[in-house]
Amino acid sequence: MKKVLRGFAALAAASSLALSGAQVVAVAHATPASAAVMVATKKATPAVAIRKIPNKSVKGSAKVRVSPLVTVKRGTKVTSKRLKVVQGRKVLTRSASSILLKAGTYKITTTVKYKVGRAKQRSTSKVQTLVVKKAAKKASTRSTRISGKDCPAGYPVKGNRTGSKKEWKYHVKGGQYYNKTVPEECFRTPGDARKAGYRASKR
Repeated sequence: MKKVLRGFAALAAASSLALSGAQVVAVAHATPASAAVMVATKKATPAVAIRKIPNKSVKGSAKVRVSPLVTVKRGTKVTSKRLKVVQGRKVLTRSASSILLKAGTYKITTTVKYKVGRAKQRSTSKVQTLVVKKAAKKASTRSTRISGKDCPAGYPVKGNRTGSKKEWKYHVKGGQYYNKTVPEECFRTPGDARKAGYRASKR
């Protein structure tokens, strides 16, 4: 009886070893297959990629032209690039190749139709919010609003045409002729005066 039991135990051990070996082999063979699946499922580069139109800025009531921005893969032919532009509840255009926009906030839908090789025509769309801002006004560097010998606040540099050669000179506070000079223009800084064509007074 003991011999029979030992025989069964030996058989069970052998079977377990064989099965574990089969699993090891199966795992060893499965690893390359998994890698192949990962490579196969890697995201392919799209034939057409619609890029976001960057926000714009304009001066005053001016307008800026907005057009679709598209990246096209080699071998792809774009047949149409159109914009739908909505401001609030108002539809400005349903299908335009480009549009002039003033300052404001817009909802823009870019739609591109294309072909890859001999395949049928396809289309892709992208929606974005576009902001057109008013550009900040640059502060003036000079002023002609003059009262006698005084320059307005913020424009302490005096500029005028003087001397035997009638040169354009500028004078700063502390200079010998500053208080005597009747300015034709006043500037924020000596650098601004130089940019306007004035040279520094020697005294």
